[in-house]
Amino acid sequence: MTVRGLWLPLITPFRDGAIDFESYDRLIDHYLAFGVDGLFPLGTTGEAPTLDDGEFDALVERTVARAGKVPVFVGVGGNDTRKVTKTLKRLERHRFEGIVSVCPYYNRPSQDGLIAHFRAIAGVTDRPVLIYNIPYRTAVNLSNDSMLELAQIPNIVGCKDSSGSITQSLDLLQRKPDGFSVLTGEDALYFTMLANGAEGGILAASHVMTGHFVEVRDRFAANDVTGARRAWSQVAPLVPLLFAEANPMPIKHILWRQGLIASPECRLPLTRISGQLVRRLDEAIATSADRGSRSEARLPWKAA
Repeated sequence: MTVRGLWLPLITPFRDGAIDFESYDRLIDHYLAFGVDGLFPLGTTGEAPTLDDGEFDALVERTVARAGKVPVFVGVGGNDTRKVTKTLKRLERHRFEGIVSVCPYYNRPSQDGLIAHFRAIAGVTDRPVLIYNIPYRTAVNLSNDSMLELAQIPNIVGCKDSSGSITQSLDLLQRKPDGFSVLTGEDALYFTMLANGAEGGILAASHVMTGHFVEVRDRFAANDVTGARRAWSQVAPLVPLLFAEANPMPIKHILWRQGLIASPECRLPLTRISGQLVRRLDEAIATSADRGSRSEARLPWKAA
């Protein structure tokens, strides 16, 4: 399986402490209408660490049912290899296409430990696996040599690359084998990575102004680099603001203001964005609307 295109790492909407499934369904329908290539629930943006097993299963089932023919890769990761493999086996009763598995965090394993961890995960399933390398959050960086060794395992089909190093990312693109997908998780590098041969992106920022992210994808597919750059220039200034405070708090604020979710609520320890960031986001979205965005900037806007 070649994983490519624009994938959305879905937020998990909450209301009064519970998952807001009505808003969740509305979000999925909204993004499918824009033509995203795949859905990725239960990642960092989905606040997966705050969900219990019952909620986890319910979201997997709901996403698969709502997505129709659009592929779903579920976030299944952690720092206890045995627990991760048990969770994966439990979830396999659902009909999702594959998983995205983050590098183990906190216990800081060696490269040998990371390789053994992902070998164990791939060994208990025949479903495709994307490795998620994000040293900024995990405190451990899966080297390109280790990634390429793991790429030899048939059902490890690619990675979400959030290495934080453009040098490492470009080196991976140069050295990766045919059929191994590199999807950037560095939202600000979406244009750059596609221009250098990445298969796509898994981008939290594409919750907002989704049409421009889709257009960048489509322009590159048509070999229209100038058009892709023009589309990217419309959304690029907003991307840093979406990560100015902890993800997904800024994104949830915008989706709430646009009426796509009923509440900007996150689960503790996340809270809500600051008043200063509220003002900056409002100004950025207003500017996007003035430039004629064909995306969410034209949705209704609630008062804060």
